[in-house]
Amino acid sequence: MSQGKSHSLLPLLLSLFATLGLLGIGGVLVLRLLNSGQTISFNGSLNPSTGGQSTFRQVKDVPSGLFNYGGSTTWAPIRRDVDPLLQAAWPNFQLRYVDPPAGTPGSGSGIRMLLNNQLAFSQSSRPLKEEELAKAQAQGLKLQAIPVAIDGLAIAVNPRLGIPGLTVQQVVDIYTGKVTNWQQVGGPNVKITPFSRRPEDGGTVEYFIQEVLGKQPFGRNVVMVRDTTDGLRRVAATLGGIYYASAPEIVGQCRIHPLPLGRQANEYVPPYQDPYVPPEQCPQQRNQLNHRAFQEGTYPITRRLFVITKEDNSLDAQAGRAYAALLLTDQGQAAIEKAGFVRLR
Repeated sequence: MSQGKSHSLLPLLLSLFATLGLLGIGGVLVLRLLNSGQTISFNGSLNPSTGGQSTFRQVKDVPSGLFNYGGSTTWAPIRRDVDPLLQAAWPNFQLRYVDPPAGTPGSGSGIRMLLNNQLAFSQSSRPLKEEELAKAQAQGLKLQAIPVAIDGLAIAVNPRLGIPGLTVQQVVDIYTGKVTNWQQVGGPNVKITPFSRRPEDGGTVEYFIQEVLGKQPFGRNVVMVRDTTDGLRRVAATLGGIYYASAPEIVGQCRIHPLPLGRQANEYVPPYQDPYVPPEQCPQQRNQLNHRAFQEGTYPITRRLFVITKEDNSLDAQAGRAYAALLLTDQGQAAIEKAGFVRLR
């Protein structure tokens, strides 16, 4: 900035500083914005906008009403820990979780319910599929997937197994039935028992089949379980057991071992923060998510969580966009991290 321009702007800045001070907003914010080089703009209620909302209350266009939502079971910690916080900030923005009328809850069922006008917006642990976009188009609709957090898949094994880690390819070989004994991947002479939820049970299984297995079918040795609680219980009781799920559902568990994974042999990255907390020290201490590895992408199986909305001007679509905006605030991202996931930003 030239000296002449600096002199011409000085009275304007002083005037702005004084005006904000009289309004009770104060000058600290102004100085902070000027030093950061961010643009200052205000809406009609004088809420500051810095190009990225920082608190729930600074999100614009949050509608009033009761809105149904649902979908991925991976989102359960966010629904439990984060959603009450944003509803406390916006009491008239009421959210009601709805299970599917038939079948199990999951990303796919949530998107189907959205297209059937049973939900205002849905929560997904995977991107939209081509067939879902095509179905929406056939109804004269467009769907929008808004990423709000980073998640990853973790592998659980029995803590007595004594294996240091697996490559992603070894996981693929186990779940497609090519590897059936832990001795084949550097472990003891123990039969491998892979557990999984059913393919129709949710976005995590769909993601695992499509992105990890490369659309290959499960091997005949894969044992289907009811849910993640059942899967982890079975691994804890089976020396050769193995199970996969969303990392926050596995990393802090006491009776299983979250297994380090690698793209190459002996380049394993743990889903937990070092030092590892063994089962005998749990629950007094618990393993914590390796946020840095997930955010930087050094952990090999990461994905994003999405808010799925219709791309129109309806009140429901406005609710979905507002929900995503709330989660993307600094306050929302901090709450998401506390719930066990990784900040998107």
